[in-house]
Amino acid sequence: MNPPLHIRAKDRARRVLLGLLARIPFRPQTGAKDRILLIRPDHLGDVLFTTPALRLLADALPKANITYLVGPWSWEVAAHNNNLHHVQTCAFPGFTRRPKTSLLAPYLQLFREARRLRSLAFGCAINLRYDFWWGAALIYLAGIPQRMGYDLPLCRPFLSHPIAYRHGQHEVEQNLSLVAQGLGLEPTESPSLEFWTTPHEEAFASQWLGSHSAPLVAIHPGSGAPVKQWPLPTFARLADRLAQSHSSTIIITGSAAEAGLVRAVGEAMQNPFRPLVGASLGQLAAVLRRCQLVVGVDSGVLHLAVAMGTPTVHLYGPVSAATFGPWGEKGRHLVITSNMPCVPCDRLDYSPQEVKDHPCVTSIGLEPVAAAAESLLKG
Repeated sequence: MNPPLHIRAKDRARRVLLGLLARIPFRPQTGAKDRILLIRPDHLGDVLFTTPALRLLADALPKANITYLVGPWSWEVAAHNNNLHHVQTCAFPGFTRRPKTSLLAPYLQLFREARRLRSLAFGCAINLRYDFWWGAALIYLAGIPQRMGYDLPLCRPFLSHPIAYRHGQHEVEQNLSLVAQGLGLEPTESPSLEFWTTPHEEAFASQWLGSHSAPLVAIHPGSGAPVKQWPLPTFARLADRLAQSHSSTIIITGSAAEAGLVRAVGEAMQNPFRPLVGASLGQLAAVLRRCQLVVGVDSGVLHLAVAMGTPTVHLYGPVSAATFGPWGEKGRHLVITSNMPCVPCDRLDYSPQEVKDHPCVTSIGLEPVAAAAESLLKG
């Protein structure tokens, strides 16, 4: 099926504008080779997936000065990584989760941001998202001499070192391969996701939890996309089952924007629960570290739990678990999917009206999720 006419028209316009950008003569700046810029526009989980590559980079080049340019929505996760020297933010177009403005707005922002980066004298830049043409054009216009990224048509003209993208490979492996090949490094054999908490965040978790003897089970009902949402009443039934079968203390987590989801799950439960709403990312991580299990749909918070070493159960639907699944010991991080033949489609932008026709997550029953959770609680 061909895309709608207005989508095809936008794609044609983008290709024309990118062609014009690629014809702008490259004006190299004088940048120090050990000043390295990394770019990733995505949200929590995808930025966590880059942390093994950050470790590789810092270990192999201990004298390098590494700056990570992320969206404001991912500042916290980057700021909790000790392998970085600086974290900067950019409200990358297409990732703000807000309605788009004009067709020209991303290009005007591109020139402003390139002018800012040019003054910082980076000698090397790595565009970590495979299809992020805006980031590839950004480091080109900023005049950064060494420009690495994935060898895809829209990005290739702007890169000095295009690296092959291997479809179907996990994102952690892609990030490691890009950094290793681009800089001639040996990839790490057993990388893990990394997130450091502060003493204040650990103290918050200890005080908030208080003394307890029952297993702690966190339920995170938020999804980030309507098509990934599991029914809230089913979350409540799962929480009640785990509270009764393992005498677990149930914690329901959510951001401030997800307070309604937390409340809805709690109100549908028969057993007591503890809501944790609006905590900072570091505070949440410290609480998740102390849990015996975390259950939720494919989301950044579930990957944060993996980074903290806590066993997890993930519900996957439209997104490929092979590419974006939990990165940790398989026996401790279980993935549940439906049997629908269209899984995965890797599409998240279904409108609220379309979601009912795409039940790849809602069709997952309670029993397989409960069985996976109980197996992990039994150890």
